[in-house]
Amino acid sequence: MALTRDQKTKQVESLKSNISKQKSVIFVDFAKVASKDLFSLRRNLKEAGCNLKIAKKTLVRIAFGQSNISFWSKIKESIPGQLALVFGIDDEIAPARIANTFAKTQENFKILGGIFENRFIGRERVLILANIPTRNELLNRLVGSLASPMARFVRVLDRIRENKK
Repeated sequence: MALTRDQKTKQVESLKSNISKQKSVIFVDFAKVASKDLFSLRRNLKEAGCNLKIAKKTLVRIAFGQSNISFWSKIKESIPGQLALVFGIDDEIAPARIANTFAKTQENFKILGGIFENRFIGRERVLILANIPTRNELLNRLVGSLASPMARFVRVLDRIRENKK
């Protein structure tokens, strides 16, 4: 069913508002993915502070053009089917991580590329971003590596004290 002019205008405005709030955008092809699976993806994205928008390619091109982000010439060759945008509002890496996890379970869901730090990045770079550990994981590793030598030192002192008794 074709969209009316008002519907197209509203969709472009909605895309522009998401573009203005985004920290990163991931472009995905979701052709032949069941709608119940897309709903579960939307739920996971919403929990992580992200947003999934499905739009016509021409409306996406117009919205990005009006937002002064020009990428279309770089990505138009890699968009074979339907296009969805995964916006990272709170976290830059979460959209890539969640989309990559979903793509592993759904063979028809394909990551096409993205925008990170206002530059277009290809699929390979998005997959690299997806494999970066979360902030909490990195903090846990740091605490573990700082606490490990101290814990060993305490154990050594404890053994010395036990040997003196």
